[in-house]
Amino acid sequence: MAERAVISVIQYLGPLLASEVELLRGVHKEMVSIKAELERIHSFLKDAESRAEIGDEGVKIWVKQVRQVAYRIQDVIDEHILLVLPKQPGLYGSLRKVIRMITKLKPRHEIASQIQDIKTTICEIKEGADRYGFSTSTSSEHSSTSKDNMWPDRQLDPLFIEDDEVVGIESPKYELISRLVDQNQSQRAVISVVGMGGIGKTTLAKKVYDSQEVVAHFNNCRAWITVSQSYKPEELLKRMIKKLSENDVLPLPLPLPDEGVDSLIAKLRGYLCEKRYVIVFDDVWETDFWGYMRHALPKNSEGSRVIITTRKAQVAAFCTKTSVDHVHELQALSQEKAWKLFCTKAFVGGHCSPGLEEVSQAIVSKCQGLPLAIATIGGLLSTKNKSISEWQKFYGSMNSELERNPELKSISQILLFSYNDLPHHLKSCFLYFGIMPEDYSIRAGKLIRLWIAEGFVEEQNGKTLEEVAEEYLTELIHRCLVLVSTTKIDGRVKQCQVHDVVREIILSKSKEFSLCQILEEENSSFNATTRQLSMHMRYCNMDKVIKSISKSPVRSVFLFQEGELPKKPLLGTLAANFKLLKLLDLEDAPLDQLHEEVGNLFLLRYLSIRGTRVEIIPKSIGKLQNLQTLDLKYSPVRELPFDISRLHKLRHLLANSFNFDAEYFVDYIVGVKIQGGIGGLEELRNLQCVKTNHDDGLSLIKELEKLRQLRKLGITKLQREHGRGLCAAIEKMKYLQRLSVLASSDDEILDLQYISSPPQYLQRLYLVGRLEKLPEWIPKLQSLYALFLWGSGLTKNDPLKALQVLPSLVNLVLLDAYDGEQLYFEVGGFQKLKNLSLIGDKGLNSVIIEEGALPLLEELTIGPSPQLKEIPSGIQHLQKLKTLGFVDMPKEFIDRMEPKPNQGKDYWIVEHIPHVLLSSQIRKCRFTGQDLEKYFNRKVKNARVRKDKNESQS
Repeated sequence: MAERAVISVIQYLGPLLASEVELLRGVHKEMVSIKAELERIHSFLKDAESRAEIGDEGVKIWVKQVRQVAYRIQDVIDEHILLVLPKQPGLYGSLRKVIRMITKLKPRHEIASQIQDIKTTICEIKEGADRYGFSTSTSSEHSSTSKDNMWPDRQLDPLFIEDDEVVGIESPKYELISRLVDQNQSQRAVISVVGMGGIGKTTLAKKVYDSQEVVAHFNNCRAWITVSQSYKPEELLKRMIKKLSENDVLPLPLPLPDEGVDSLIAKLRGYLCEKRYVIVFDDVWETDFWGYMRHALPKNSEGSRVIITTRKAQVAAFCTKTSVDHVHELQALSQEKAWKLFCTKAFVGGHCSPGLEEVSQAIVSKCQGLPLAIATIGGLLSTKNKSISEWQKFYGSMNSELERNPELKSISQILLFSYNDLPHHLKSCFLYFGIMPEDYSIRAGKLIRLWIAEGFVEEQNGKTLEEVAEEYLTELIHRCLVLVSTTKIDGRVKQCQVHDVVREIILSKSKEFSLCQILEEENSSFNATTRQLSMHMRYCNMDKVIKSISKSPVRSVFLFQEGELPKKPLLGTLAANFKLLKLLDLEDAPLDQLHEEVGNLFLLRYLSIRGTRVEIIPKSIGKLQNLQTLDLKYSPVRELPFDISRLHKLRHLLANSFNFDAEYFVDYIVGVKIQGGIGGLEELRNLQCVKTNHDDGLSLIKELEKLRQLRKLGITKLQREHGRGLCAAIEKMKYLQRLSVLASSDDEILDLQYISSPPQYLQRLYLVGRLEKLPEWIPKLQSLYALFLWGSGLTKNDPLKALQVLPSLVNLVLLDAYDGEQLYFEVGGFQKLKNLSLIGDKGLNSVIIEEGALPLLEELTIGPSPQLKEIPSGIQHLQKLKTLGFVDMPKEFIDRMEPKPNQGKDYWIVEHIPHVLLSSQIRKCRFTGQDLEKYFNRKVKNARVRKDKNESQS
């Protein structure tokens, strides 16, 4: 984290010293010197932080000093920028005016005094670096070797675990054994076992490796090689030779002390080329490893196998080169299996003691299926008194126990391996999950915007900051540190979170680095040294918190969970005390007013009042000239002041829009009116959702032509006369990925025929309103994967003929979109479609699906379509179909699907589908339903009850 802080300061000083020299006149020379010293310090920070991570207390103190001085430099610079920012149209404004204002507002000698003091501190830090003798190399052999040797006893545990202690790996164990001994697969196969630290990868691999089936099948031509974070290819190869030689009558010649990699590879290839072998590489961290090892393992036709265990999905992907290779993602234990493992470890005989079941279940739930945590905590509790009060006390202090109890320290140590392996920019992003409550899933889009506002995301040529940040998140997921909660239609991450045990590691690190203070207890009070403040309102006393707040360089404030706001105005307190605030997240707070004081937070980059009751945005919003994100979604804000046009750094303006999700629920919201032009907001990437008006709609759409960096655009209340202008604007948005257009009324025509060259990256298209015909540019959208047409009223031509050519389409929703009688799905069309919804097509009387059409379809929803009398022909051909739903269909139609024994005429069409659902429309576009089999079971039960009732009455 010191490295991250130093890099941030160096990047911050760069443009200041290059372009705004006058701002630091009088201290420019000192600032140049400070920047140079920081660059020198940065050159050996990797080594210093590595040594600090393995417990060198002296180095820890030195690293802390570096981090603190970096923060101090940022604060001093921002404090003085703050003096000139309010009166200037830009960040620095006219240089001459800036100099005069600095002279008036604060004596230049005070600036020089503070910076001179910083320079003296840096010199002392530099002397400390010389004293410790840090290396300037990117990695230190000493530190990495020390990491590997910190807890060898814990690395050995999974290798010698007893069979009766193994729980939850039976199914994957037998699956992997079958892959290893498969006689029908003679090619060499690489099997990668992937999962987070402590999830049981080594245990699973060892049980497979030692199984009787595998031992017999490979005739003792086996080797188990532990790789770990630091390794030398020649040492691994020598170890492999020795392991293979131990079990062979004609062993390999032992390697010579100075034998090189090429010679060792040749020796192994020659030995293994005609053998059936199995090699396990346990705990692989880098893709480079396979670049060496694969050459030593010949691709013979003897049925050889290689097993790799790793915490990194990218390592597994790199090792997967052929169709016979396989990646097995090891999942957390189910609650049932987690409970069984816990009882095995905590109680003699594996049976929970009377009275302890409730607290034991709570402890197991806290572990969230992580075998390492369950087994270690269960083993510790097995030594404790079996009193309810003592176990409840342990559960209440479980978070701190993980940190301080020596018997549980192995959990955090193993997980810290993954943290320590992260590059500096990912450490900042990973630790950010500490601001969130336990079990909290955050939207990926929000997380990415927060990271950018914090300055965590580094610019890369040819990529937006959002794209780079998404790559960061993907890497954290691939490293098994972040869990995916839900995904979008295209498979990208929608929401994510971290494991509760991992969160405790994050909180420990955040506390160590003074990064974030979590206020989540009744007696919480503010600590003025923190950089981030996260208030969990449901649990902390907000009035007490507000009283304890004092002036501080806090940069980020977050409110989580429902709760009562303090009696004293929150925003006024924050604006008065946190002058350097850059992020303010008030999402879902019971807030009904955004006061003018918000305009005093001149450095603010991120402001969210999503889900609040705020109706009016004050004019002072125009002062926030650094603002990148303004999130107003799901708030009653309907209008933005003219001053919004001054926010030239704004990237995301998120106002109310309609939201389409998997349940076909649509919030039909009018959007937000903007007073004044938005054409000057040329940095905008996301504009959702702006309302056109009859009076100034054309001028607003003309302004859109200037927003050429847009990736997402939402327009509401569109009238027919605006169509040509909107098409002209869209053609200029070369990077547009999502477009949502809502007509001003159900009868209004969306006149969108005038696009000859549509945006080539458009992925999602939502059109709500009548269409005279399907726009001819839609079938040209090669990247489109989601199309939603509502109220289109198409009658002239079957829209499927035009849409079936879309090569990337995954999700298609036609909601009151087609007034024709027949839909015909031909062979060769919709090759990637997985979700299809035909909702509210009242005149539809025939749906025909040719055999071979819709080859990948997984979900199909139809109805209400009262004219449709039979189950659509061809559904029986949809072998990938997992869910079939019918909405408000007549009783006669449903009866045709009655299961056995009273099998209906059309049951044979749907009997292969796992889930057949019968739904009813409860709102304009939301459904509730039940399973087909349950429907008929209840029907039979009700008939029996009526019969019994009639018999009893007679």
